[in-house]
Amino acid sequence: MDDQETQPVSVSRRIEAPAAEIFELLTATQMHPGIDGSGMLREGAPASKVSGVGDAFVMKMHNERLGDYEMDNHVVEFELNRRIGWEPALRSAERSPETPIAFGTRFGHRWIFDLAPDGPDATIVTEIYDCSGAPEQLRAAMDNGNVWLEGMSTTLDKLEARCTKPGA
Repeated sequence: MDDQETQPVSVSRRIEAPAAEIFELLTATQMHPGIDGSGMLREGAPASKVSGVGDAFVMKMHNERLGDYEMDNHVVEFELNRRIGWEPALRSAERSPETPIAFGTRFGHRWIFDLAPDGPDATIVTEIYDCSGAPEQLRAAMDNGNVWLEGMSTTLDKLEARCTKPGA
């Protein structure tokens, strides 16, 4: 694969909310199912507050291939009110994966939210999926991240709605 194929994919949106407010939502992991655009996150994961690199949080998820499953998300990027990123690792699954996956293995792909203030009460939010460090098999299965673009756009829609509705 050439370098062009393995570049991170991203979606950006200007949201009428301060970066600190958006960052607060992103670090409150129990809020993630309400803003998830993939349709795979489930309620009921333990509530936690991300406070820095080295933290980990659990997400309960579901898809057709694995059924109900859980991911451990290891925080690998953290800049207060500016950037948060994590690398997922399969924790448990209802159905065995088609290819052998060692539970707890991180495969070098990550989810990142980058926040750039755009005036006092608005933020450019960029969601990034970076699989450039992942094995070729994973990159191919995810079409180098392109399979996530629609869900990422929906995530930003939901994040914007959550941040801009009165009393949110």
